[in-house]
Amino acid sequence: MIGTILGERYEILERIGGGGMADVYKAYCKILDRVVAVKVLKQDFADDKDFVGKFKRESHSAAKLTHPNIVSVFDVGDEVVEGKHVYYIVMEFIDGKTLKEVIKDAGHLSVDKSIYYLKEIADALRVAHNNNIVHRDIKPQNIMVTKDDTIKVTDFGIAKA
Repeated sequence: MIGTILGERYEILERIGGGGMADVYKAYCKILDRVVAVKVLKQDFADDKDFVGKFKRESHSAAKLTHPNIVSVFDVGDEVVEGKHVYYIVMEFIDGKTLKEVIKDAGHLSVDKSIYYLKEIADALRVAHNNNIVHRDIKPQNIMVTKDDTIKVTDFGIAKA
């Protein structure tokens, strides 16, 4: 995928993460001149209607949510690249670490820091619930901590709307 251009605008720069059903890449949006994250459904699942449906539901669920502690969805797409169907979600790029990495690096979090993070996570989940969306996979790997110490909840992949 590195070097691929999706949607005639998103140039894939590097792989930055992923999970069981998708890989996440850092990309550059040539139209808006900004760095974004692009989540691409793994090729193993691209022909599976259930997984494609799940992936599309994630994009629709997450796109409904606007909150400083929720990663923003900018765009979705699907196209054929080198003969293979590619499904993708374009999101806000978070310059930071997962909460799991933060805890591992620090050894532990102070009580005050824990309360601060939990409040931001709860605020994000409140907005999701107010929009009838249940995340269903809250874990440290799905919570990003930005360089300015803001929490961003990610990966609404198994959210239920």
